[in-house]
Amino acid sequence: MKTSQATIDKAAIGISLVCTAHCFVTPVAIALLPALSATVLEDELFHFALLFAVLPTSLLALGLGCRQHKRVTVFATGLIGLMVLSLAVILGHDGLGETGEKVTTVLGATIIAFAHTRNFTLCREQRCH
Repeated sequence: MKTSQATIDKAAIGISLVCTAHCFVTPVAIALLPALSATVLEDELFHFALLFAVLPTSLLALGLGCRQHKRVTVFATGLIGLMVLSLAVILGHDGLGETGEKVTTVLGATIIAFAHTRNFTLCREQRCH
């Protein structure tokens, strides 16, 4: 079965957006619904689960795209984003503080989404299959 690189890029962008949305929505939801603080959304396992969804998806999509369009900088940008996101998850709010963790997560997710958008655009321009 042949998997479309564009589909994987879109999935990786979506997962990155979930990370960003989680950072923005969770504090508001917890403030409005205190019982929500006991749910899985605040659990560190949720952050690790998102990271483990982002890592293989991003590496696969960016790697396939790089093989096609030969722009190593796109792959490198994605790796930087993955490292920033990994740092946010590994250090967490204990190491970065609550605000630091959110800023680092949003920064990493934004870099990853940018790399995937660029990857998708280049592959579309060059009609990569």
